[in-house]
Amino acid sequence: MKKPFALRLDPALFDAVQRSADADLRSVNAEIEVLLREALARRGVKVAVSKGAKRGRPAGSGNGGNDDA
Repeated sequence: MKKPFALRLDPALFDAVQRSADADLRSVNAEIEVLLREALARRGVKVAVSKGAKRGRPAGSGNGGNDDA
């Protein structure tokens, strides 16, 4: 589960993050996460990647992956 919190940014900084996110086909939130992880990595801080919610169909559902049905 992701932890929500309010983040106040200078409008010019937000616009720059928005442009970067758009270029990378990400949301602003995802772009901020990437930027924070990169900045922490440069400082030598290790951040574990949390297990996120599984997306897509549950295993064993549907036609077993056979698209010829």
